[in-house]
Amino acid sequence: MARFVHSMIRVLDEARSVAFYDRAFGLKVAERLEFDDFVLVYLSNAENTFELELTINKGRSEPYDIGDGYGHAAFVVDDLEGEHARLAAEGFAPRKLVDFKHQGKTLTRFFFVADPDGYQIEVITAGGRY
Repeated sequence: MARFVHSMIRVLDEARSVAFYDRAFGLKVAERLEFDDFVLVYLSNAENTFELELTINKGRSEPYDIGDGYGHAAFVVDDLEGEHARLAAEGFAPRKLVDFKHQGKTLTRFFFVADPDGYQIEVITAGGRY
């Protein structure tokens, strides 16, 4: 069976993105590979075997067009309200808390926050439907 190991996004500013993912989600640089035209940075934490791969194309000065095909990444937390408050205090401007319901039953609670490049990240309460 196949194992899902990472997802990649293109970012404009390596330091800004690494700092965001560290401060927001505790992701640290697992490996950084420098090539002539680009840099790959793999981020992870002790909670996951899955990694986020940041690709930084050298010489790029314009932000990437995320387009209408990107959905979002998601992180699960134990204290949704606490994380919402913490991210707000960090200046990351998380969106409002949402009760996600189906046929009158709450499946989970969540909110979204955007990274520095505009990628949307869903933060979901532990124990919900992910």
